[in-house]
Amino acid sequence: MDIFNALLGEELGAFGPVLLVGFLAIGLIMAAVMIFLNQKSDPLDKLKEGSRAEQLSAKKGKAASLRTAKSNDKLEKYSTFLEPQNEKEYSAVRQKLLQAGYRSKDAVRFYHFAQFALGLGGLALGVLYFLLVLSGKEPTTQQTLMWILGPGCAGYMIPKYWVTKRQQKRQEEITEGFPDALDMMLVCVEAGQSLDQSIIRVSKEIRPSYPALADEFEIVSHQVKAGKDKSTVLADMGERCGVPDVSSFVTVLVQSATFGTSIAEALRVYAGEMRDKRVMRAEEKANKLPTQMTLATMALTVPPLLIILVAPSAIGILDLGK
Repeated sequence: MDIFNALLGEELGAFGPVLLVGFLAIGLIMAAVMIFLNQKSDPLDKLKEGSRAEQLSAKKGKAASLRTAKSNDKLEKYSTFLEPQNEKEYSAVRQKLLQAGYRSKDAVRFYHFAQFALGLGGLALGVLYFLLVLSGKEPTTQQTLMWILGPGCAGYMIPKYWVTKRQQKRQEEITEGFPDALDMMLVCVEAGQSLDQSIIRVSKEIRPSYPALADEFEIVSHQVKAGKDKSTVLADMGERCGVPDVSSFVTVLVQSATFGTSIAEALRVYAGEMRDKRVMRAEEKANKLPTQMTLATMALTVPPLLIILVAPSAIGILDLGK
């Protein structure tokens, strides 16, 4: 054992045994993953999965339909490894990806595959960087863990960060364009068009400015043409957008259709409220601007002012000292 430690100490430094244990752990993890991915499935398990898929397809619900509707891609045989087996967790990730604009049936699978691949890639890059650059400098244990595990953790979190930022950007775009879309829809309805025709026309008109909102209206029109219930279609739109204004708009339309009131009148009232909310958001941003500029103003104006005021006195004091 002493000879083994001496050889590792000469080649890798004081952390030679720790690095060896880390490499062995990574190798065992990779071997276990490859064995798990390449193992042959039991015929009885295939029969159980087939019967389970038939039972899930018979049930109503969005989560069940998403899980059973799979395409024939290269990652399908690894779906049990790349997809959450908990239905609530799967539905939450699926809804987040829908709100970010990823509507593919395999979006959840690709999302977890990206996390897994980038995490392992970052871990490998961290190990290589440590061996090539920092191994001869005798780094501390904290530095070793930071440079080896840090890139892996960063690679694992990159897909989540990307999806979250895309979701926020898309929701902001829908919020900004929704009042204009309601005004156009109100004009179309008052001109004599039906609600379905108005949605199609609005989706075409607002696409250059607000493509995300245009896509949502286009999906609604296609689903209504396919024969799906209009209230269900509108509720799905509210879930896909994840914007409170759209959810309130869906509630207004459903209540208008349920109680038999005029859709044009409901649109007129709600469009006016959306315009007022947009003005209030603009005023809120304008009121926050002076507070946000205070720190930058002080940082850019106070030091030059002090230099102008204090520099002559400091130069005079130095001259008197000489």
